Amino acid sequence: MDVALLLVCFAALLVVGVLLSELANRTVLSTAVLFLVGGFVLGPGVLGVLDVQSGDPAVSVLAELALFSVLFSDGMRVGVDELRAAWRLPGRALVLGLPLTLLVTAALGHWVAGLPWLESLLLGAVLSPTDPVFAAAIVGRREVPGRLRHLLNVESGVNDGLALPVVLVLLAAAGGTDTSGWALAEELALGIVIGVGVPWVVLRLERLPFLASVTHLQPLLPAALGLLVLGLCLSTHANLFLGAFAAGATVATMSDELRHEFEQLGELVAEQLKLAAVLLFAALMTPTFLLEEISWTGWAFAVLALVVARPLALWVAFLGSGLGRREQAAAMWFGPKGFASVVYGLIVLESGIGLADELFHLTALTVSLSILAHSSTDVVVARQFVTDDVDSR
Repeated sequence: MDVALLLVCFAALLVVGVLLSELANRTVLSTAVLFLVGGFVLGPGVLGVLDVQSGDPAVSVLAELALFSVLFSDGMRVGVDELRAAWRLPGRALVLGLPLTLLVTAALGHWVAGLPWLESLLLGAVLSPTDPVFAAAIVGRREVPGRLRHLLNVESGVNDGLALPVVLVLLAAAGGTDTSGWALAEELALGIVIGVGVPWVVLRLERLPFLASVTHLQPLLPAALGLLVLGLCLSTHANLFLGAFAAGATVATMSDELRHEFEQLGELVAEQLKLAAVLLFAALMTPTFLLEEISWTGWAFAVLALVVARPLALWVAFLGSGLGRREQAAAMWFGPKGFASVVYGLIVLESGIGLADELFHLTALTVSLSILAHSSTDVVVARQFVTDDVDSR
């Protein structure tokens, strides 16, 4: 793959996305959709500008770096104090909604797509995390009720990390890794230890009277911590994704000031890496991939995974919660299949298990439909809350 050409394509799409961002805030346009469509058109199946193959190391490396930054930023949003202050609704979504979404998606994978139960459960785990970026108008507008924004933000920030161990355990059970159960547990535990321990030590040192950072360099400290955790996880073979999430949550818990200082920088870096990975992900898909390599049962699964699995799971999770009907409907719909699912799907594809290719096809189709559907309806739904707010006055 020509890296220089990839950079030109990414930068050009990013410029267009920024120039259209104000219009996108008012319409069904979306930056995520722009990169999804752009990658599909520029990929080998249409124009052939980007020569991207599924086994290309650049794809997996960029995807892993992007997920690391996303999980680190997610962890920054879910400090312990914040969770204690408003845990009831996100707790329902995570403790009940997440496993129910996984199980309903697995049932659809078995009975609709015809997968064996183990592979169906793996597919359910891959597709259970959500991503608020693909529903930015819901989580980013002040007119939308605060508890709904908090619910979606905290849920999406935590469920990536919760789903990851399940994906790895099921992948190991399917023969997708040579790592034994104890070795896998050690990797996961070591990732958490590094993610918690490194920020704890550094932030304790930062509080010493003779050690302090100047104001304009403070946002670099969380960034440096993230890079240190990444390097240590790679060198010790610890799970870098759990390390990233644990590190972000530790920083958010120990220093609210650093959390807010890093917020804008971290979100921008994570967003750019995520969009670059979405570009490559979309380039892997071709008209043949979508129309010939996926059967009608695969399309039926993808649609049902979006309109049945999460809505049904959250309807059960929010029974008796007191959440308003419109807020509950928005939460049930806006569980977009996000970037974590893309990377988990690539991990499954590279694992070499028997049905890896079919699982990746179903993941890619579901995520693509989710980006198109959720990114195109968030503004419309957000406006309904604005209308209600105006009417109530």
